[in-house]
Amino acid sequence: MIKIYNTLTRKKETFKPLHAGEVRMYVCGPTVYDSSHLGHARSIVAFDVIRRYLEYKGYDVRFIQNFTDIDDKMIQRAQEQKTTTEKLATKYIQEYFEDFDKLGVKRATGFPKATEHIQEMIEHIQKLVEKSFAYEANGSVYFRVSKFKNYGKLSRQEKGEKEAEDQDAGEVEEKEHPQDFVLWKAMKPGEPSWDSPWGKGRPGWHIECSVMSKQYLGEPIDIHGGGLDLVFPHHENEIAQSEALSGQPFVRYWMHNGFLTVNKEKMSKSLGNFFTIQEITAKYHPEVVRLFLISSQYRSPIDFSDAQLEEAKTRLARIHNSIDLLQRHLRETRVEEAKNPVKPSTVDSELWEALSTLQTEFENAMDDDFNTPIALASLNTFLTKMNSILSRNDSVTAGTLQKILEILDAIGEVFGLYRQRMKPESSDEGVTDGLVQLLIQLRNQARKQKDFETADRIRDQLKDLGIVLEDEKTGTVWKWA
Repeated sequence: MIKIYNTLTRKKETFKPLHAGEVRMYVCGPTVYDSSHLGHARSIVAFDVIRRYLEYKGYDVRFIQNFTDIDDKMIQRAQEQKTTTEKLATKYIQEYFEDFDKLGVKRATGFPKATEHIQEMIEHIQKLVEKSFAYEANGSVYFRVSKFKNYGKLSRQEKGEKEAEDQDAGEVEEKEHPQDFVLWKAMKPGEPSWDSPWGKGRPGWHIECSVMSKQYLGEPIDIHGGGLDLVFPHHENEIAQSEALSGQPFVRYWMHNGFLTVNKEKMSKSLGNFFTIQEITAKYHPEVVRLFLISSQYRSPIDFSDAQLEEAKTRLARIHNSIDLLQRHLRETRVEEAKNPVKPSTVDSELWEALSTLQTEFENAMDDDFNTPIALASLNTFLTKMNSILSRNDSVTAGTLQKILEILDAIGEVFGLYRQRMKPESSDEGVTDGLVQLLIQLRNQARKQKDFETADRIRDQLKDLGIVLEDEKTGTVWKWA
């Protein structure tokens, strides 16, 4: 039974999707005027793990994430670069996919863009005007906050308490009230524009998510996610402009991820602590970055530093080494069992018990509002125990080892980690193993002949190729660095 912290109610609630076996989930995507940065990664990876765990639990997840490809920031950046907003969006959307594919993020069911749904937004705004929830002023249209009784229920702010700090704000002097927000912006010279009943212009920032969420997922939806900074005004305004028209709840569970800081300070270009995903993955393996990002529960703040990344690097190496050890034992056991069938022993029972504990603790942690650090700790505890058992070289059946591999594969799928390590052996990988084994034999022969120069050269050249040799009591084994 999954429990989700609902920002709307400020408490954990048992998750019950509107339609049995199906989850309809919408997550706010980036404004595509610049390269994706670590703050984007914090949110996107968090909701990727949530989506993956819902699928692990058997749900069919319809996952929609938008791209904001028209707003003040888009227009300003396009003008600075002497290009069009369309070309700017194309460039950074392509870069977005490259960055997040690298981080192992699953593609959404759909990636609608704001400019592809202008007509639907106009129709939505027209209906709000007809119901007096919106009004026209000098070619722009604003939502009348005073008309919507429940405004502020998500952010817990009273009407008039705070004027929206909007990334796509309208003209203050045109508004009936400072907190009213823009739905349609009248055209300014040199800006992209579309025809509307109020003249040429373009949509405001908030309206796109209400319209595209409804078009692709219907109403209400199960989960709406985004960063904590979107609670007000963006998500508050989404609720107002959606529920004013439908008369029913827009979203059943509101989820928001915590902020990311860099060395305890807010990430910003002016402070020189601003990192793009491209920059950070050039320095650290993408799986290291991903492990770092999920090492904190999604609602908690997370602080980025080289020390934290180095710790994640060490933790990931331990996981990889454990999987390598397991796969090696499985290969060897299969060879032995082909010669002499082995019956399950007390060691098998010990591993099965540890595996059962892992599954229980993993699911309990993830069921409790997707508590990834506790789930990762349960994985670490199991791998430590498994390593200890396998290092004794006691007899273990291939069936037990195969089951462990299957469970680790399922958990790795949720975390989005060690996926390359879990691939079935291909013919190429078999050739690699055979060649390395041949070199190990040549090295061992050189060592017996006290030709240590040749033995060291074989070891060092393999290391340069990313292959590490480890001399154990039972012989020499290899692994990828």
